[in-house]
Amino acid sequence: MKYYIIAGETSGDLHGSNLIKALRAEDPFAEFKIVGGDLMEAAAQQKPLIHTSEMAFMGFVEVLKNLKTISQNLKAVKRDIIEYYPDTIILIDFPGFNLKIAAFAKKHNIKVCYYISPKIWAWNQGRVHKIKRIVDHMFCILPFEVDFYKRFGVKVDYVGNPLLDAISTYSFNPNFLADNNLGSEPIIALLPGSRKMEIDQILPNMIELYYAFPGHQLVIAGAPNFDDSYYRKYTNDLPIPIIFNQTYDLLKLAQAAVVTSGTATLETGILRVPQVVVYKANAITIMIARKLIKVRFISLVNLINDFLSVRELIQQDCNPEVIRDELKELIMNPEHRMSVLENYDLLAEKLGTPGASQKTAKLIVTYLDSN
Repeated sequence: MKYYIIAGETSGDLHGSNLIKALRAEDPFAEFKIVGGDLMEAAAQQKPLIHTSEMAFMGFVEVLKNLKTISQNLKAVKRDIIEYYPDTIILIDFPGFNLKIAAFAKKHNIKVCYYISPKIWAWNQGRVHKIKRIVDHMFCILPFEVDFYKRFGVKVDYVGNPLLDAISTYSFNPNFLADNNLGSEPIIALLPGSRKMEIDQILPNMIELYYAFPGHQLVIAGAPNFDDSYYRKYTNDLPIPIIFNQTYDLLKLAQAAVVTSGTATLETGILRVPQVVVYKANAITIMIARKLIKVRFISLVNLINDFLSVRELIQQDCNPEVIRDELKELIMNPEHRMSVLENYDLLAEKLGTPGASQKTAKLIVTYLDSN
């Protein structure tokens, strides 16, 4: 069968690549066209029509600034879909773009599978009615999403969380420290996000921690869509390593982490690294978001556990002094550190076991075969 898979962000690229591998195992005749990143390119063995680095615009102001690019991307993908005419389109999160593609596909009688639900439970919940009309099969990865959709009479499949797949199959490098010229001092991992807007706002606050933790080594997890020189604009001459494509190795060995809100907070929790979650954006974006967003927390760890399991520092609280104080608590206060680790135990219990990619691939092939 022919599959058209669209992921617009780095995290979606990871999950898309694992889903492609699982679909190949379920369907030996699988053919793919993709919109995604480097990992999906490697799994599908072809160049994406559009790379994720040209897709991920976050925040109301940032989207407005890039409306022309977004419009051009939509037109290009629609043309490509009609030319390829797949058996199904598989959309991965990224709702602003993907829900428009779902509506387009529905008009052209192409089956729509949605893997990783848009976060409609967080804001603009009315979109659930649109999803009910234009999405044939929704595959959820967060336990509470099933109950949310059930309230609106939408049947979904809960498949577990694909991050468990990614981490459980990852080959950790036993020589990570030596290969990256890192010393023996305890590591504080800095994860400033994968979007330019996030990094520009948040990384300068993270860099300031260098002066507060002289007995530690700070290490930045670089996003694959940027290069070393981009991060050096912020580190200047400070000896802070920037390491690409090895975030799991970095987290595995870190004593603590400062993590920009997003998928990385859940990865850090699964790997049981005490963390401070941070977020900072354009003031107008934050003002609008606070009026629209319906959830109490921004971190996936806190959302899944449904209580404050890790500290969140947003906007004015995302500053070097407050981050420093919370990090010191995580590193130097055994009771606080143990409390976070116990919260991670509950998180693991709620997430369950690996296998989301395989479950989703099997369901997609089953649904397509039945039609």
